[in-house]
This record gives sequence, C-alpha cells and structure tokens, in this order.
Amino acid sequence: MTRRRPVNHSDPIRLPPPHPMARRAALPWHQPKSVQDDATAADAVRAIVQHASYREADRDVDFLAQNDTRGVRLQLDYLKAELLLTEHGIAHTIVVFGGTRVAEKRAARRQAAACAADHAANPEEAAARRRLSIARRVEANSRYYDIARAFGGLVGAASTRARGGRITVMTGGGPGIMEAANRGAHDLGCKSVGLNISLPHEQYPNPYVAPELCFNFHYFAIRKLHFLLRARALVVFPGGYGTLDELFEVLNLVQTRKIAPLPVVLVGEAYWRRVFDPDFLVDEGMIDPEDRELFWFAETAEETWHGILRWYEGAGAPLLEPDTNQGPGA
Repeated sequence: MTRRRPVNHSDPIRLPPPHPMARRAALPWHQPKSVQDDATAADAVRAIVQHASYREADRDVDFLAQNDTRGVRLQLDYLKAELLLTEHGIAHTIVVFGGTRVAEKRAARRQAAACAADHAANPEEAAARRRLSIARRVEANSRYYDIARAFGGLVGAASTRARGGRITVMTGGGPGIMEAANRGAHDLGCKSVGLNISLPHEQYPNPYVAPELCFNFHYFAIRKLHFLLRARALVVFPGGYGTLDELFEVLNLVQTRKIAPLPVVLVGEAYWRRVFDPDFLVDEGMIDPEDRELFWFAETAEETWHGILRWYEGAGAPLLEPDTNQGPGA
C-alpha cells in the first residue's frame, strides 16, 4: 500500500487549495442529531426548520409584507427598476400619458357598430342611446391613438441621437394611448419602457413594451418617481382621472420648482379646453400668469416632437446631436 506523503506546511505553495464548497470531512452540524441519542430529535428539528422564523429574511414573503418592513419594500420597488434602466443605458425618457380607453380605429369601430345595433333593437331605451353616443366619441377619439403611435415612432427614430445617452418612450405600460406610444417605437424595432402598477384586479401590460424594460410596481409613489427621474418631456393625450393626476402633479412640481422645468405638451386643444380652464384660474388669482406658460397645446405627432426639440434649443441645451443626413428630430 502506498503511503501518503506528509504535507510540507513550511511551504504554502505545496498546500493543495481547498475545494470552494466540498469538504473531505463533514462538520458536526452537517447532520441532525441522531435519533439513536434522542428519539424526539428528528421531529423537533423538522419543526424548527419549517417554522417561519427560520426562513431567510429575503425569502420570507410574510415577513416582507409586514407594516414594519414597508421601508425595505419601498427601497426594493425603487432599486430594481433603477438598476435595470441603468444597465440598459436609458438616460432620457419622453413620458407619454393618456387614456386607457382610447382604442385603435378597428376596435373603436367594432364597438360603435355593436352599440348601434343594440340601439336599433331598443330605440326607446335611454341607456342604449347613451352607450351609442359614448361609443361614437370613442371612435372619434381613436385618432389620438394614431397620433400617439406616430409620436412614439418619432422618438424611437431619434433614440440613439440624444446627448448624454439613449432616449426612449416611457409610458404606464397599459392599453390605449400608452399602448400606441410604445407601439410606435416597436414599429421601428426600438425598445421602450412601460411602468405597470399592481392593482387589486388582474391587468396585463401592452405587448409593445420591451420585456426587459417593463416593470411592475407596488407603490404609486415609486412609479411616479421613475416617471420623472429621466423625463425630458411630458406629452399628455386625452385621458381620465389617472391622466389628470399625473399632469397636475407635474405642473405643480414645476410651478414650485421642486423639479426643473421641462416641456409639457397637451395634445388635442379642444379636449383640454373643456377639461380645465387655466385662463380662468389666472383670472381668479389661483395661479400666476407665468404658470399658464408651463405647457402648450399641439395637434399632431410632428408638431409635438418638434416643439420639444425647439424648447431645448431655446434653452441652449439641444436634446439631440446634429443629424447631417436628415432634418431635426428625424
């Protein structure tokens, strides 16, 4: 039998490097206490390792869901998206808000046709008449879907020309106007961002957000933070409560200079004139005349995009690098 040569401990080079995980001899705690020594040991150890207190903190969902750990959850909600956006080189965003109920033309026409048939079958029913009226308005407003889609394409086409890093469309990741803006970038093979929010009822992101850039937030506050951290402009299409919430919050933040001024464009002047009257607020002394200048109206995708570019040129900080082959923002 060959005898093992003793290790020369005076020469570290001759010491074999330990395996990173395995050991030649097991440590005492590698096996539970033997039932030969205590018949109750196996059940006791099983109860310990299966108890919630024994779970590692980051794997204990019940622990993380407590009120006392809300601060940790807020940090994680922020950090995951922040790290991934940085990893993918997203330096600037053009944030697009708008109604989830703004449908593309085909879907809007189908719904209007169904409501028209229902009304024809029940001509005296007020509810059927009301549904048809709304469906026709939704069909008329489908033009905003087309405008948002075209706008997403304009931003996508300029994605690699932004000064200081990549620029992309960012939306709430849902249907309607958000879908249209993400879709416009997707049409050109450009990636865009979607910030979903977890809600009590089931929801799905729209299919045009890049999978690696679609995030699902628990807290509205953290989602709102990410909307503005990289925002270089806010483009707001017709929408409801959620759209108004985001719009007025941004206007208030700019008004108070809590954030630096940025372009705020309201698409569809006729719609917005009926939603709120900023001139009335000025006349009533509720806002200053300069606060009326924090946004402007636009009607088309091109007018919106070129207005944003001119805003930055006027501020002496062009958003895009010069393009020697095409016109501005192409």
